[in-house]
Amino acid sequence: MVAAFDLVGNPSSVHAEGRAAKGLVERARAQVAAAVGCKPVEVIFTSGATEAAGVLAHVAPHGAVCVDETAHDALWAQFDLTHVETGHNVLAMGVANSETGVIGEVPERGAAGYPYGAYHAQSLLLDATQAVGRIPWSFAWSGADMAILSAHKLGGPKGVGALILRDGLDIEPLLRGGGQEMGRRSGTENVAGIAGFGAAAEAAMADLEAGAWARVEKLRNILEITLADTAKETIFVGKDRNRLPNTSCFATPGWKGETQVMAMDLAGFAISAGSACSSGKVRESRVLRAMGYAEDVAKSAVRVSLGPATTEDEVLRFCEAWGRAYGKFRQRAA
Repeated sequence: MVAAFDLVGNPSSVHAEGRAAKGLVERARAQVAAAVGCKPVEVIFTSGATEAAGVLAHVAPHGAVCVDETAHDALWAQFDLTHVETGHNVLAMGVANSETGVIGEVPERGAAGYPYGAYHAQSLLLDATQAVGRIPWSFAWSGADMAILSAHKLGGPKGVGALILRDGLDIEPLLRGGGQEMGRRSGTENVAGIAGFGAAAEAAMADLEAGAWARVEKLRNILEITLADTAKETIFVGKDRNRLPNTSCFATPGWKGETQVMAMDLAGFAISAGSACSSGKVRESRVLRAMGYAEDVAKSAVRVSLGPATTEDEVLRFCEAWGRAYGKFRQRAA
């Protein structure tokens, strides 16, 4: 990114400086494509996954999108889903859930029993934001027609992401203007952000292949075992399901999630109640309610995320701090 900041050229310009900037963008496009398992021509750079999700407004008429009940707000917010009907043009869902880490299963086309009726959608959009770089996943074999992702979930910069659009699928431009991104998303490219995205994607795949996330999963399990010994009533969401290696979502009924977030913040640990992308809002988890959990559980849920740089000492210190806060909660509740 530092090198990209030093380039003064506009990627749309044909002079040497412009060609150098364009080269960085195209290198990053190839790096992201390699990480996602798609063709470089299928990568459209955006300001993030939320903007990429706006493709739904361009490929399906109002009321013709089926969004999974546990999907991220970036997908839900695209439509007034109180008017969702059967006979959908698009099914939109997450590869893995941002709050629980639970990895979703794409239903077979025509399968009955799927929320909002049988799955007869003509197109499939997958939110791969949480999954790419953490578990093996490929757009090519996913069966998806579209996918969305953000750089910061790979360790890249915030404010840049991508729409992956199956080659040959035509859409209206996400943004109109100068025709950048093969006419799909106009606006001068964020060269430094895109370069950082590409570098992060390449590094993330190297970590995955080196087994970094297998080590993270072991730390996540240590965390959950330790907390379960401290608070027997604590519920670990999705523990019996296939999950991402880095995410632990748990609830101690009666102990509000926001109270835990504040207590751990004072102790020097950053956790979240629900999705971390909700602009500071703390509320009952819509995802847990959709999964069938009671209101007191949904209001008590917090999410802890770990990464390749996390150490076992940090995990144990977190558990100790959480245990002290839990003890105070039990004293107040007594």
